[in-house]
Amino acid sequence: MTTFFDNVRALQHSFDTVLCLGLDPRPSLLGDEDRAAENPLLAWSQRLIRATADSICCVKPNAAFYLAHGETGWHALKGAIALAKEIGLPVLLDAKYGDIGTTAEAYAVATFHDLGADAVTLSPYLGRDGIEPFLRSPHTGVFVLCHTSNPSASEFQSLEVGGRPLYELIAEQATRWDPRVGLVVGATYPHAIAAVRQAAPDAWLLLPGIGAQGGKAETALAWAGDNIIVPISRGIIAAPDPRTAAEELRAGLNRARQREAPRAEPDQGLPPPPRLQQLAEDLLAIGALQFGDFTLTSGRQSPFYLDLRLLVSAPNVLNRAARAYADRLQQLDYDRLAALPYAALPIGTAIALQTGDPLIYPRREVKAHGRKRVIEGTWREGDVAVLIDDLITTGGSKVEAAHQLREAGLQVRDVLVLIDRRPPGPSPELAEAGLRLHAIMTLAQILDHLVAKELIPAGQRAIIQGYLHDS
Repeated sequence: MTTFFDNVRALQHSFDTVLCLGLDPRPSLLGDEDRAAENPLLAWSQRLIRATADSICCVKPNAAFYLAHGETGWHALKGAIALAKEIGLPVLLDAKYGDIGTTAEAYAVATFHDLGADAVTLSPYLGRDGIEPFLRSPHTGVFVLCHTSNPSASEFQSLEVGGRPLYELIAEQATRWDPRVGLVVGATYPHAIAAVRQAAPDAWLLLPGIGAQGGKAETALAWAGDNIIVPISRGIIAAPDPRTAAEELRAGLNRARQREAPRAEPDQGLPPPPRLQQLAEDLLAIGALQFGDFTLTSGRQSPFYLDLRLLVSAPNVLNRAARAYADRLQQLDYDRLAALPYAALPIGTAIALQTGDPLIYPRREVKAHGRKRVIEGTWREGDVAVLIDDLITTGGSKVEAAHQLREAGLQVRDVLVLIDRRPPGPSPELAEAGLRLHAIMTLAQILDHLVAKELIPAGQRAIIQGYLHDS
């Protein structure tokens, strides 16, 4: 029994395409032959479907543009869907419905039984019972709005809930409802695509916004991976030759897909995702990042100072930092968190409260009384511990802690820090000790963001870059 997604995948393989024809009919786009027809909107729609059929994997008519023309528009929409189905093209109705049970049932009947569409876009705001009526047929599919492509998308969709942006929670929860639930993620927000793909690795993504809205195919598709549909409207329907436009767009999207996906590592120089951008601003606001003339333990002078111990006095910021650690920990294999005294102890505790993972920590000074413990907490010999620290400069303290833990019978392979304040490049000291470094952000990323937001002058960044280069 095939579903909408099965049919889309089959056409993607047959025609080597992820392109979807977006139908947004406007009177200004109608040709002379269209206007001479009994139903100009229907004639226009059918002409575009026939012209692009060999270059697309589905058709996405926008219900609003058809319904704006009343009864004529409804008949045009129904006729366009009928032709697409006759040719063998799956149809995704772009309607963005969102309502309670019985109303949702009525929308589902109109969408699938009267109009004959195969899938539909929906709002997840009302929860699961607003989605289920559209999934009662085993053939249908839905796409729920996750992070949209419009300029003000982040006003609500990026609001933090439990230290995470709302759109990430939507991605996780909605795709648990049914494997036939896909996600709408605007190509204008590539880091949202990356975050959604991490939250829902196998979900189908509908990626609007490439082209006229400013989304870049190379970046968006690199982050999105497989199971994607790229709808393009204006780039085809407003072109002098829609067939040629669709063929060129198909080829361009395929070239973009062949490029290697960027690694989600901080040394790539990519700007941090929105939630980490906010964290960077928070660190500046609470004084955890300061600029001036500071004397370090080594006696050297430094033009900046990072003091993440201040997180204990800013619980909201500490919670956001812990969420960032927790997200990265999903990529690692471990049994226990091992926080390094002293700055990482409250951080490790906050992470453990979010993840539910047991926490241990090596003591700096071995107790001279009681049980004379070297490591606080409980563990079993052979357990894998991931080292948690606030930042890294040279790595010496991490190597020492790893040795201490290994002496106690634990395995240690990974080190996770919030900020890598070193110049770009690997850490030879950690590598020699058999440790892999994972940093949530680099100091360079933080400075770049603060300069872009005009929170610090570009000259301040240049001073620090010069200092790090000479270190």
